[in-house]
Amino acid sequence: MTHPWFLGEEAPRVLAHRGFVPPDSEQVVENSVAALAAARATGTVYLESDCHVTADGDVILFHDDDLRRVTGDPRPVATVRTRELVEIMSTRGGLAVLPDVLDAFPDARFNLDVKADAAAEPVGRLTARESHRVLLTSFSDARRAAALTAARARGGEPATSAGSRTLARVLAAVTARLPRLAARHLEGLDALQIPERHRGIRILSPRLIDAAHAAGVEVHVWTVDDPARMRHLWDMGVDGVVTDRTDVGVSTRSSRV
Repeated sequence: MTHPWFLGEEAPRVLAHRGFVPPDSEQVVENSVAALAAARATGTVYLESDCHVTADGDVILFHDDDLRRVTGDPRPVATVRTRELVEIMSTRGGLAVLPDVLDAFPDARFNLDVKADAAAEPVGRLTARESHRVLLTSFSDARRAAALTAARARGGEPATSAGSRTLARVLAAVTARLPRLAARHLEGLDALQIPERHRGIRILSPRLIDAAHAAGVEVHVWTVDDPARMRHLWDMGVDGVVTDRTDVGVSTRSSRV
């Protein structure tokens, strides 16, 4: 059965990578409330983001472990109080606190990558009530499992995509031409969210797409900003792209119809 997360719009999907920061915007940063709003304004319903916890235990949407790249402040996110982060982000598009943005964007589908062990349980708990429009993932399968367990304990059943270890097992089975083993490793997944290549090694292949689709699993590729590349991937059978240029993705998809 297709998870409701996938009913937000028909494939091919355009997932807004950390929201959307328009090229002409000023003082708006990734993963901010303004970036999420800008992504929705392009027409996509899929908001991809990342989860950390503050010193107060609040879940916020933020990619890095520390504030340096986004704000110039070297402190780790986990050591800063929420109130101070609200102030820091007030001139950068607004701090995205998970419960707040779930309420602020009631029609959006959220694709949440759990970036810290401490975030796993609260992310699962906070998204349980909205699990029909949430996909939980993590590079760490342990964090992903912890988040899913917390959501399920509260009656939620979010969609999910593979962590690194699970993906490696799927790739090994596909490379060895063992379809039954690949299908076994794909059980319980709704999507594979992957780069085309990693450290010079090709990840995406027609065989991987075929194996995933045979198991009812979608394939999403990150991070794709070039319209010609988007069209090529969609023509291959890729179900969605994660992009920093949500505007380009939406217009490129529209031109295919």
